[in-house]
Amino acid sequence: MPSEQTPLLQNDDSYDERAPLELFQEVDHYNRFKPGKKRAIVLTVAFAGLIPLFVSGSFIPSIPQIAREFETSGAVVNLAVSASIFSACIGTLFWAVYSGYYGRRPVFLVSSIVFCVGSMGVTLSRSIRELIAFRIFQALGCASAFSNGVGVLGDLYRLEERGTAMGVFYGAVLLGPAIAPVVGGTVAELYSWRAMQAVLFASGCIFFTLILFFFPETIHPGSSGAEKASTTGFVILNPFKSLTLVRSPVILCIVVAGITNLMADFFLVVPVAYTVAKKYNITSEAAIGALLIPDGVGSMLGAPIIGHISDKIIAQRRRRRGGVWVPEDRLRGLKFSGLILIPSSLLIAGYTTTYVDGTLGLVINLFCLFINGFGVDSMFTTLSAYGVDILHDRSAEITAASMAYRGTVISLAIAGLLPSIDTIGLMATYTITAVISLFGYFLVWIVIQYGDRMRAYVDIGFSTAHAT
Repeated sequence: MPSEQTPLLQNDDSYDERAPLELFQEVDHYNRFKPGKKRAIVLTVAFAGLIPLFVSGSFIPSIPQIAREFETSGAVVNLAVSASIFSACIGTLFWAVYSGYYGRRPVFLVSSIVFCVGSMGVTLSRSIRELIAFRIFQALGCASAFSNGVGVLGDLYRLEERGTAMGVFYGAVLLGPAIAPVVGGTVAELYSWRAMQAVLFASGCIFFTLILFFFPETIHPGSSGAEKASTTGFVILNPFKSLTLVRSPVILCIVVAGITNLMADFFLVVPVAYTVAKKYNITSEAAIGALLIPDGVGSMLGAPIIGHISDKIIAQRRRRRGGVWVPEDRLRGLKFSGLILIPSSLLIAGYTTTYVDGTLGLVINLFCLFINGFGVDSMFTTLSAYGVDILHDRSAEITAASMAYRGTVISLAIAGLLPSIDTIGLMATYTITAVISLFGYFLVWIVIQYGDRMRAYVDIGFSTAHAT
């Protein structure tokens, strides 16, 4: 199994970090599939990644309608969002550990069945309790999309192609936030929120069919746990072992940075029906969904643009060093997003929604959603690619662990979001969130400056210069 190349993790004293890159060629696992086949695989996993974003994005505009049907409050229905995020945290850990043991394809097959069962249950829910219960099951099923999908990209693409590949993947996936709220809101207004859940069930069935008949196994030959153990039966694995990766200071920093990063996005998007829509007297579910289009468009642009830039930065700085790779180079393009775009979008949105009336206020809010989406997902994509770079052999696990920690904290934060807005006000809530996002970028800056020492402090099997 080949590993990525870095002099900073080299334990062999005879290694010369000035040696040219050509001396350390990887085993050629990356050319097993032709470019056209790779693109087809990426499109398939992007479709998988679209599904959970439709699960969440199409649900948000329907919250008021669901609250009316079940005669409850928006805050109670919002618990379904929090519960599904927490369920996805557990699910992504479970699917990731089995993805590394049995391969990507079996995990996609089983998880899609779970998702279909959950979606049908949500469609037929008769009470808010049933809705929350089946949302948990639904989120569990679609939780494999990102960790398993990123694992597939790590299987297919080399280091200096990976940022671009992940940018394209996330750019396609993030079509979800751009159109899911509009689609979900429109379907809810014309038919019912249940109709959208039925569409999700059908999407799960289509994905299962694609995987069953057309999707190849991408994990590198000889690298799965089952192949190494030479076992054929079902093995019980510990899904929480990935969580121990945060004992490394560098992993802890990027995980916390990811939490603060996504919190900034969720705090703008989730309460939109009770903030922007309420302020500007927007009541239609379709119109509420349309408010989130700028956030989705910003996400679609930010992911591939910054992913490509991060590859360019790595290639340029690597050439300057005569072929020596420093993983933290990938993070150097995040300054503008982390210091400017994300915190400013929160502060301006909070002030505008509180004090600016009319069309001008609405336009400013839409612009804030756009720059927030661009900034947040440029950070998200780059941090994900960096995690795969430094833990290439455990790409699904590091992705799952990061998502689990992020989702757990964010699910708790979202549960308190509307009460916070009601208690201390929107401006104060968004100011606190902006400060937290700045702290997240400070952690990224620490990794850029001291990543080599931080990785050496606790070695959890980071990628090295020599093939293993």
